[in-house]
Amino acid sequence: MKKIFVSLVSLLTLAFSANAQFDLSQPAPSDPEFRVGKLDNGLTYYIRHNEEPEQRASFYIIQNVGAVLENDDQNGLAHFLEHMAFNGTENFPGKMIISSLEKHGVAFGYNINAYTSFDETVYNLSDVPVSDPGLLDTCLLILHDWSNYISLEGDEIDAERGVISEEWRTSKTASRRMLFATIPVIYEGTKYAVRDIIGDINVIQNFDHSLIRNFYHDWYRTDLQAIAVVGDIDVDEVEQKIKNMFSEIPAVPNAYPRTYEVVADHSDVRYVLAQDKEAKTSTVELVSIQKAVPREKKNLDYLRDQYIIELINSMANTRVGDLLQQENPPFISGTIMYGSSYARGYNEFSISAYSRQNEDALAFKAVLTEAERIRQHGFTEAELERTKQAVLSNLESRYNEIDKITNDTYAYVALDNFLYGEPMTSAEFDYLYYAGVVMPSISVEEVNARYRELMSDQNRTIVVMGQEGEGMIHLTKEEAMAIINEVSNTPLDPYVEEELASSLIDEELVGSKIVKTEELPQFGAKVWTLENGARVIYKKADYEKDQISVNAYSFGGISTLDDNLVMAAECLPVLSLMYGVSDFDNITLQRMLAGKKVSVDVDLSETVEEIEGTSTPKDFETMMQLIYLRFAKPRFDAMAHNSYMERLMSSYDNLASSPDLIMNDSLSLITTNYSNRTAIFNRETLSTVTLSDVEKIYRDRFNGADEFTFIIVGNVDEETVIPMVEKYIGSIPKANRTETYVDRKIGQPKGKVDKNIELDLAVPKATVYLSYEKDMPVIPYNSLGLSVLSGILDIVYTETVREKEGGTYGVSVSLSTHRTPSQRAEGYIAFECDPNRADELKAIIYDELNKIIKKGPSQENLNKTVLNILKNREESKLHNSYWTSILLIYDRFGIDNNSPKNYEDVLNSFTTKDIKKVAKKMFKKSNVVDLVFSPTN
Repeated sequence: MKKIFVSLVSLLTLAFSANAQFDLSQPAPSDPEFRVGKLDNGLTYYIRHNEEPEQRASFYIIQNVGAVLENDDQNGLAHFLEHMAFNGTENFPGKMIISSLEKHGVAFGYNINAYTSFDETVYNLSDVPVSDPGLLDTCLLILHDWSNYISLEGDEIDAERGVISEEWRTSKTASRRMLFATIPVIYEGTKYAVRDIIGDINVIQNFDHSLIRNFYHDWYRTDLQAIAVVGDIDVDEVEQKIKNMFSEIPAVPNAYPRTYEVVADHSDVRYVLAQDKEAKTSTVELVSIQKAVPREKKNLDYLRDQYIIELINSMANTRVGDLLQQENPPFISGTIMYGSSYARGYNEFSISAYSRQNEDALAFKAVLTEAERIRQHGFTEAELERTKQAVLSNLESRYNEIDKITNDTYAYVALDNFLYGEPMTSAEFDYLYYAGVVMPSISVEEVNARYRELMSDQNRTIVVMGQEGEGMIHLTKEEAMAIINEVSNTPLDPYVEEELASSLIDEELVGSKIVKTEELPQFGAKVWTLENGARVIYKKADYEKDQISVNAYSFGGISTLDDNLVMAAECLPVLSLMYGVSDFDNITLQRMLAGKKVSVDVDLSETVEEIEGTSTPKDFETMMQLIYLRFAKPRFDAMAHNSYMERLMSSYDNLASSPDLIMNDSLSLITTNYSNRTAIFNRETLSTVTLSDVEKIYRDRFNGADEFTFIIVGNVDEETVIPMVEKYIGSIPKANRTETYVDRKIGQPKGKVDKNIELDLAVPKATVYLSYEKDMPVIPYNSLGLSVLSGILDIVYTETVREKEGGTYGVSVSLSTHRTPSQRAEGYIAFECDPNRADELKAIIYDELNKIIKKGPSQENLNKTVLNILKNREESKLHNSYWTSILLIYDRFGIDNNSPKNYEDVLNSFTTKDIKKVAKKMFKKSNVVDLVFSPTN
């Protein structure tokens, strides 16, 4: 098949060169694997067979309906209706949709979900096991009911008001408040200016039931709906079921026309300042709204233009990234981007800069200047060629991994086609079209001309967002306009770059041979020991055809360092990447890697140091070269260090009064009993991080090959791996030492700590956080028991605190075991709520815990949770990352987590008494931190 595709690339190239024979005005060919149809009542359906994952399918109903269709007295009811779809339908009264699917391991909030936006509402049932044909019918029936048979019973509507009110409270973050203060100016005169999706709290709490029923009847109708079913299914069978089941739904007579908002053109430059006392960043953005290509014109030429825009976005943001690595850049981060807008049918070109406190002007001018430099001089041939190769590499990788494209990814292809008219091309076509037609035909002159079109002077708005408070200064309209005029009228020097080296390594590597081989037959893996002491575990796994991963680890980590080096150690992973490697700074390194699918990252945690790499098979040697250089030729760049640290400190200056940062710092300090080794990030602590300390730590922690085990998993043959291992890992110097981690005895205070911490909040909200810690042997029974208990509590708290009490949008639960530096269990339970109900709802949290400790969970909840874990386990086994994890755990701790006796057998053996026992182990006499963050007012 691939030989045919390669020849097709040549044919497409020839066709383009013939020009007249290749008509770009033709429609783009749809993926032939999609079955698309339309019923007489107007409902559209998309069906596709896919086996990622096997024996699973995803079911979507896409409603071309959102908040812009609400009347003023319905403000928020499009979103409210989304919630009501889970609270009773004709064939699934009450909470039966959720409960019936959870019995098959399909989890609410993870596999069962929905979202509402300005223009659409989408429901999904994802990765549903369909080996049982009855479950496929059940899912189709749920979509059928969502289409036209949601019950909307009065009692259920009233019960849901509390949940929506709490979602409203949770959603009213500073960033969202500022965003919805700017939209009315950018989209002046449209409904986008008067809707915020979550809605008006007064409407939510008081609307008459008839209003949501009217909205449902008026807008949830077959001519505005599409069904998408993707998975391990028989397409013919599913099509017939859809026809049989959905054809009986009546079309709405005399339906309201589905109109779309029109954003009026304006030649003047608008301005909006949005301030919030809880803002975490200061930003200046210049936005230009532009009409998108209409759906009837989304043809081959449109696809070609999308690639040009992708190239422009990538090159422009690489330029901005380069600026950030210069010494003392005048902004924290920035973007130059053309993409979709909040308004259906429109796009936006935006130039944005994140600034230090009171330095909006410097930040905005710096990014705007780079955008203007591109307008004046364009991109270079070298930039374009590198970026073309990067796009090609991504498309090639997607094509090579076509059998790993997920059901939900394909469902979103259908969604984009139905709502936006996007072409439904296949991965094969995308690769061939770009490689054979688009890439050879795009010139730098054409790209530069297109950029100048995108950087329009029409329909512009200056958007300034930042912290409100004494001493805070933000850019005015007059100041911003002065910068725009100055930059646009200043001749700028063109962009220049140095010539790149031809190779990452210019020396002859001696390497070392494999001196010992061991078999791990239970994993189909081998262990090699090299002359320099490095251990390598290799397993061929081709679940992902275009992926190889290398994980190198050594025990020690931050725990081996003195207290005064902890902050530098926390920053080291990011800093080491900013420095570059060997003779190459990071800018040069990224240019040299352009067009290659390869990355090598450094990580340093409390007890482990790691280097993690990923690549495609064709870029495997490049990854191995980078791994060698990370060990043997690390780089420590003063300019890159100072640049990044100053930006990081400036970020924390902006966060200084953020309630979220105060909460995080409080949690960190209290749950570590105010340890001297607890990293608290602010300008004062970060200013202690020196280049010399980072270098000292790096050279100590990544000292020699003989301290590390390298785990290689992926689609690469042993004959290819061995010479790469011997050459590159074999050339890493030895450390000639033996070490492990240190138990610094960092943990929660003994017993129970109760604290109420008051915060100055714009929206009254309480955050309840319960943290638990307990010494516990790490054995499969305990670890899996806690996973099951966590899932059960998630179900219980959804039913009680969220649904029954309407007290919160959701309760987060996490329980797990840790083997290092000591064997223990940790976990937390957290939620947000009305401050006046914090104590009441927290009492329910404790009460439900005590019920499980005393009586155990219900058999039904135990079954649901175990089935969900087993379902996820089956899906994960079909990925290379599963085997990397299995080998890491086995090598580190001697536990074979692939063996059913350590996983499936344990899960299937659990009784309610077992979970009761695990709950007692976890919560009886554990160390508890009970925190409530509440508003001062």
